[in-house]
Amino acid sequence: MRTRHQIAVIPGDGIGREVVPAAISVLEAAGRRHGFELAWKEYDWSCERYARTGQMMPEDGLDQLRPSDAIFLGAVGYPGVPDHVSLWGLLLPIRRGFAQYACVRPLKLLPGVTTPLAGRAAKDIDLVVVRENNEGEYSKMGGRIYEGTDDELVIQEAVFTRRGVDRILAYAFELAGRRRGHVTSATKSNGIFHSMPFWDERFALMAARHPGVRTAQYHIDILSAHFVQHPDWFDVVVASNLFGDILSDLGAAIAGSIGVAASGNVNPERTAPSMFEPTHGSAPDIAGKGIANPVAQVWSGAMMLEHLGHPEAARDVERAIEAVLSDPATRTRDLGGRATTREVADALAQALR
Repeated sequence: MRTRHQIAVIPGDGIGREVVPAAISVLEAAGRRHGFELAWKEYDWSCERYARTGQMMPEDGLDQLRPSDAIFLGAVGYPGVPDHVSLWGLLLPIRRGFAQYACVRPLKLLPGVTTPLAGRAAKDIDLVVVRENNEGEYSKMGGRIYEGTDDELVIQEAVFTRRGVDRILAYAFELAGRRRGHVTSATKSNGIFHSMPFWDERFALMAARHPGVRTAQYHIDILSAHFVQHPDWFDVVVASNLFGDILSDLGAAIAGSIGVAASGNVNPERTAPSMFEPTHGSAPDIAGKGIANPVAQVWSGAMMLEHLGHPEAARDVERAIEAVLSDPATRTRDLGGRATTREVADALAQALR
């Protein structure tokens, strides 16, 4: 009997509505090859819905998603809806409500993709940013007083708990143990007085529990410079919510294009569904033109397949991506080619047959 997975699909806005269907066709090809089925249930939760109803998703949105085996998200955001509205109205409630505390962002220089770094090759750029996804600097704690006056005061609190820090560090060390055995910590303990020294203390304790994993730690400013100058130094990089967000976008640029940058919002304990999405945004400037790069969405789908228990199918999708990008005829405009979204998806599905 074929395994069947229930997948909640949120195409979202802009190019999300183009790259999600393209990626679904590729993942279904992988399912046919490896003997499992993916049953998709689509939700129209988006900025368009917000403009219509005043909500990014309904009040019982998490209850609707909870029975799913995974969530496949496109992109969220559109002109006219402030970014903090779309983020706090959809993505963050899902990430936090489902304890998706590990944001996993692989950054790899793929065949056919050119890095802006001179003299660097694929062997030099292959790392994973593990970002704490539920607390840290992305907090609603704080407020404003004396608004509109010269005495206006704004307070924004960051939240770091021992449980939250330890579990993301443990995830990073365990991942490094399955890769090349090296973890780098992003910190800023020389400038941020309380939270970052605490992060450093927990990192040292976690390192002692994993003697087989080598470690390094850098302040975020010099670490950003090292990403550009020495990308080959890094295997797994673990960071707080804000630092991980910034580093993963910088890493995507180093890897040649945010159009190929995948990510997973993972609940490692599997007490609720995990969510997989590309790192890129909704790109309203090219939406509707059929030219968006679907690779990041497809690679996010490969991460989803691995999470669902199909590692060989995930590897096959990744190999198909590498084969298709090796051919200039099947690269989109962001990679210097002229292929359409659908042409790339068709080529990927063909590579899986």
